Amino acid sequence: MDARSPDLSPAAGWRADAPVTKSLAEVNATVAVPAAGRWWRRLLAFVGPGYLVSVGYMDPGNWATDLAGGSKFGYTLLSVILLSNLMAILLQSLAARLGIVTDRDLAQACRATYSPAVNFLLWLACEAAIIACDLAEVIGTAIALKLLFGIPLIGGALLAALDAFLLLLLMNRGFRFLEAFVIALLAVIAVCFAVQIVAAAPPVAEVLHGFMPKSEIFTNPEMLYIAIGIIGATVMPHNLYLHSSIVQTRAYERNDTGRREAIKWATTDSTIALMLALFINAAILVVAAATFHKSGHSDVAEIGQAFELLSPLLGLGIASTLFAVALLASGLNSTVTATLAGQIVMEGFLDLRLPSWARRLLTRGIAIVPVIVVTAIYGERGTADLLVFSQVVLSMQLPFAVIPLVRFVSDRRKMGQFAIPGYVAAIAWIVAGVIVILNVKLLVDTLFG
Repeated sequence: MDARSPDLSPAAGWRADAPVTKSLAEVNATVAVPAAGRWWRRLLAFVGPGYLVSVGYMDPGNWATDLAGGSKFGYTLLSVILLSNLMAILLQSLAARLGIVTDRDLAQACRATYSPAVNFLLWLACEAAIIACDLAEVIGTAIALKLLFGIPLIGGALLAALDAFLLLLLMNRGFRFLEAFVIALLAVIAVCFAVQIVAAAPPVAEVLHGFMPKSEIFTNPEMLYIAIGIIGATVMPHNLYLHSSIVQTRAYERNDTGRREAIKWATTDSTIALMLALFINAAILVVAAATFHKSGHSDVAEIGQAFELLSPLLGLGIASTLFAVALLASGLNSTVTATLAGQIVMEGFLDLRLPSWARRLLTRGIAIVPVIVVTAIYGERGTADLLVFSQVVLSMQLPFAVIPLVRFVSDRRKMGQFAIPGYVAAIAWIVAGVIVILNVKLLVDTLFG
């Protein structure tokens, strides 16, 4: 069977009436993959999608939760960052496997399995996650523009709408060009934080101890709220839809051998990229802990506060500027990936196709409204609270993406010989269960605590 025309019979586990079109058809199978040669040439052919996915794990929403966690609780929540990153590595590998084996992205797989009513509800949940992510990008970009150029927050939020055309420009140059742009900005972010880590000189023993899980994370409501925000900011639901689609941009052979190779290299790519995300997230928290928590500034939860205090406390004049440059690079990168995810979700669930610029302006317009309203009423403090809240909203949407994904990749009717082994499925279901339990506890504490 040609993977480009999957078997739609009920025996294959899909609804017989579910049409299949190529995910991101304009770039599907456009990146050449060498059939022979050294292993590193094949790996390089697959390098890219993992870094696009990793962008969502270090977007401006992560900054708020990492800063709040580091300044208030020191290095304690490093264990949460590590745990959420390990969850991300597993879940993203499953998303890549689904896309490569079935030639469906996660949204298309849902549409081919569930009833129209269920699909509509799943689409709404995913759109809420994308809007929450976009909210974080608007706030992050606006704050970066203010810190670097003195543009007021409301003006910066309005300017952020113009980046709707950035993806169009990049996509017109080819998918590889888009990937190169994203990787270049990730390198900028990594260098900025590497310099700050060196300047902060955190005690290595305390940092390593922070990666050990603590029971107080679950028992302390305030710590748990930030911890769930970190998980929501790290394991992002729309990234699962994104990854299951963009791995299909590679022109691997659509047969069992080609798929097996593609799974191996795509998983390697995303794992390496997510380790970079782990470094950057941990670096933000470590800098906050070593700089703010250590000096008694335990209430630093706003990006603007961090910018003002970094250079004086670190004794490095360029530290604050590097922080703002990294934030702007993060916001621009997140714009690209969130736009792609929005297109994949809308086309996959609804088979509704809008021009990229229209799709971007629509979601960004929805995100800009609360930013402007909150900024006008509560000022910068309100946007900081809104940023952390957006990450908790993201965490609330995770089960609606994770549970279908794990179900699909565990199903031999859908995946055949590529279905995940029982022990991997058990771990994946445990991860899904942890996410659901944490979300339920957060809801109970919020409503009745």
